[in-house]
Amino acid sequence: MSNSFDFEQALKAIQSGKEGVLTPLIKQLTEAALKAEPEHHLETCDETNRKNSTTIKTAKSANGSFELDTQRDCSGSFSSPLVKKNQIRLTDEIGRKILSKFALAMSYKGMRQHVSEMYALDVSQATNSSVTDRLITELKE
Repeated sequence: MSNSFDFEQALKAIQSGKEGVLTPLIKQLTEAALKAEPEHHLETCDETNRKNSTTIKTAKSANGSFELDTQRDCSGSFSSPLVKKNQIRLTDEIGRKILSKFALAMSYKGMRQHVSEMYALDVSQATNSSVTDRLITELKE
């Protein structure tokens, strides 16, 4: 991830009423989650399956459009619950929930419940830890 979110610039843009100011942060957090999601999947599936590459897709949100690097696996068996195949529009709810996870300084258990609510599915503790650790690392950079 080469571009980090500039909080000072965002604060000035918010104060001036500029729209789309949170788009870079939503992009950064979404990509961090997308990078971590396949790790648990690959650990639990066939040994010959591994990360293959990334695909660039344009995502649209209420905060603006941006390009996402989405992960692929060799067998094509992984499907992200956050950004599904052929999905272009990210709902406002996804962006709000991604940002709110960090604003609330949740515990892993709290984050797991939050992710379960967001995806409408139960995620394992290993997957939850992998995704949240990657997101926290991205925010600290």
